[in-house]
Amino acid sequence: MSSSKPAVSRRAVIGTIGAATAAVAVAPLSAAAAEAATVERPSSGSPAAGHRIAEVPQTRARSAAGEAAKAVRTTFPIEYVGVSWTGPKRGASIRLHREGGVAGEWQPLPTGCAGGPDGHTADPARSATALIAAGGALGYDLRLPDGATEVRSAAIDTVGGPSRQAAVSATAPVMFGQIEYLSRAAWGADESKRFKNGVENTPTAYYPLQTLTVHHTDGVNADPDPAATVRAIYEYRAVTLDWGDIGYHFLIDEAGRIYEGRYSGTDGIPAHDASGNLVTAFHTSGFNSGNLGVALLGTLVDQGPTAAARSSLTALLAGLSCAHGLDPEAHVTFVNPVNGVTKAVEMISGHRDWLATDCPGATMYGTLPALRADVAALTP
Repeated sequence: MSSSKPAVSRRAVIGTIGAATAAVAVAPLSAAAAEAATVERPSSGSPAAGHRIAEVPQTRARSAAGEAAKAVRTTFPIEYVGVSWTGPKRGASIRLHREGGVAGEWQPLPTGCAGGPDGHTADPARSATALIAAGGALGYDLRLPDGATEVRSAAIDTVGGPSRQAAVSATAPVMFGQIEYLSRAAWGADESKRFKNGVENTPTAYYPLQTLTVHHTDGVNADPDPAATVRAIYEYRAVTLDWGDIGYHFLIDEAGRIYEGRYSGTDGIPAHDASGNLVTAFHTSGFNSGNLGVALLGTLVDQGPTAAARSSLTALLAGLSCAHGLDPEAHVTFVNPVNGVTKAVEMISGHRDWLATDCPGATMYGTLPALRADVAALTP
């Protein structure tokens, strides 16, 4: 069942994003920050007009399932470990192995920010996922709760792999209205990972935007390389979990930099098609279509977002609210345009309002009323 609300135009999306964000101090991308994910490299090739050739590290990953997923060793340094299982979420732990086979202490494994494509058959209350920084470990062991099944894990390196070339915009930063953001190419998305056996794993679908959902990634705070973390999230969700893409529409790091998430086409408007409809992502399984997800990098259980991240989040949500004619403080009934399933939520909600998860963290969730008010103050 499709929503009867008309889509906004491409021009309206960009124009109203700019109008709403002009009054907000969004963290600017310096030339260095805009190059955080890619380093320009001379090339004998000729990129398309308006683009240049950059080099990014290829992602290296080793995935395992079942018992083999619980004890993994690699020949490359592991920067991130992704783990998923079905069963009890509490009680999981991980032990990292360093050079020389030295095993570290067991540490709790967080249960992550659960999601998945619409039609995902797993029970969200029993589907656990985690992605943690491993700091160059050469292996890991897992302890999972009794009754855990469908165990999968992935050792991921998005930092030290051999270089690959990518075409990125010749201008930095890229603009969305008056918001500066890192495009998928700029943070190093390998678009081949959206495909499986030569076919797009989860083809794009578009519907009018109805609601806005806030997440945290439940990862490391004070992240020294957030672009590498975004690439790891992409690898884990697109390939290991077999979703076909990253899952969120936008991500925001602690410096306030905004990253384009889910692939939405080649029209230059992140998260939308040329008609202003929202691309379906994978951040709230069963309630994805028409629901835009923004994730703050880090863990916001015992701390809130940085001032820069909060400012960028406010600006982005205000611009989107203006573009789509949304009331940031409204109570709404979301209607899934695919199957008609409904959900009563706030216009700007937290992930836990949709599914059984701690996301976006207790502290961040407690600030959502103030966030709604701040976004409303910027929305005519």
